[in-house]
Amino acid sequence: MAVPQGLTLKHHRDLVDRERRPIVRRVLVGLLAAILVLGLLSVFGQSVRVSAAESPAARLEVSAPSKLRGGIFFQARYRIVAVEEIANATLVLDPDWLEDITLNTVEPSPVGEASRDGRIALELGRIPAGDEHRLYLHFQVNPTALGTRSQDVDLYDGERLLLSLDRDAIVWP
Repeated sequence: MAVPQGLTLKHHRDLVDRERRPIVRRVLVGLLAAILVLGLLSVFGQSVRVSAAESPAARLEVSAPSKLRGGIFFQARYRIVAVEEIANATLVLDPDWLEDITLNTVEPSPVGEASRDGRIALELGRIPAGDEHRLYLHFQVNPTALGTRSQDVDLYDGERLLLSLDRDAIVWP
């Protein structure tokens, strides 16, 4: 049988002059396997981190992943426990919560939404003393997002700041 045009038996079948290439291939496959194992160990995201802040008036817990990947869907849960009555609870989120990240759903719907100096303000209404309010936001990370994000959250009663929670997230490619 004739050898197809453009191929030589010496080079393509017998692999002459290709001694080093199997080592390079094995190293590249090993590198890919290492990245996959790190992903399985959740080094690159999706494990939920709970951040909390407390004041004499209220307690706030934010449960959301601190390591994200492009294209991934995730949920952030905000749990507010009112120690004293909060007449007009308002959560104010840093702009990085939505920078290159799409907000899909807010449950339950806030009473109102506004912008406070470029930050997202979600008005939740009245929370009686001793009660708690849970707010769920569902996001998707845009594939072009990359880098560290400030995901700070402030809780207000009207215009009065009750507490601040500092947190950061990193977006992997």
